[in-house]
Amino acid sequence: MKKLLLITAAVLYSHALFPWGFYAHRQINYYAVFMLPPDMLVLYKPNIQFLSDHAVDPDKRRYAVAAEGARHYIDIDHYGTYPFDSLPRTWTKAVEKYGKDTLQKYGIVPWYIQTMLGRLTAAFKEKDQVKILKLSADIGHYIADSHVPLHVCSNHNGQLTNQQGIHAFWESRIPELLAATSWDFLLGKASYIANPLAFSWKRVLESAAAADSVLRIERELTAQFSSDQKYSFEPRNDQVIRQYSSAYCRAYDQRLNHMIERRMQQSIVAVASFWYTAWVNAGQPDLKQLINKNLSEADRREFEELNAAWLKRQKQGKDCD
Repeated sequence: MKKLLLITAAVLYSHALFPWGFYAHRQINYYAVFMLPPDMLVLYKPNIQFLSDHAVDPDKRRYAVAAEGARHYIDIDHYGTYPFDSLPRTWTKAVEKYGKDTLQKYGIVPWYIQTMLGRLTAAFKEKDQVKILKLSADIGHYIADSHVPLHVCSNHNGQLTNQQGIHAFWESRIPELLAATSWDFLLGKASYIANPLAFSWKRVLESAAAADSVLRIERELTAQFSSDQKYSFEPRNDQVIRQYSSAYCRAYDQRLNHMIERRMQQSIVAVASFWYTAWVNAGQPDLKQLINKNLSEADRREFEELNAAWLKRQKQGKDCD
């Protein structure tokens, strides 16, 4: 039993490290492809597996690059109360007011999305296929993270309210349990985003407004479930682990009025629309006529090193937050 509990703790702890969870990030990039126009599908559809598989690279990069963590979140409640008007929306003015060190400490996700959009636009202009695909996979991750309520508040894992584990519960356990069987991810067509910075801040503020409900409803539900009802032992990766029970997950999803499904759907639409916006801003280049179509040895080595760093930290049971 002691060994089983150790396995349980390690698995639940490791899941808490990843925004949206690996499963959801891959699904978000995957379904975003189907929202693109035919002129983009000629590149994105044949490479849909790459875009899905590499949706999780930024999470792995957190184990290899010290500056990576801040790109995934913003503890916006550090800057006052909703709608956090004390925090300038542009990077330049925010730096002038608070300094780069403070901004890095409390997260930079809405601004980093703009950085990635610029890089992706440049890759389209260069007609560099490898860069386009790598940057598309990466920007999809950061956009999706901005849609997660627990990534725009300082109580990101319920550590301030004795709700440790809620991070993985919201982002991993529920999508893995419900998405494949009952959630709809065929969502129409991508749209051009005229003001990407304003769009990103709108989604961040939506997430911030939802954070209180995410935490409050979980506290209320816990009071209604005994420990035996809240948790169950289930097989996972050839191990039996202690996990939030299906009944508890479904009850929480109902109480949230399917918020997690909606935020995942909005993530998919946003990712597709940012990809489309970058392509349009680059002049809508012909994606059948690209250069640099094969991964270089350096690219392959980069992916191998990211994976090795992630596996090493997983074995050590360490967090990067």
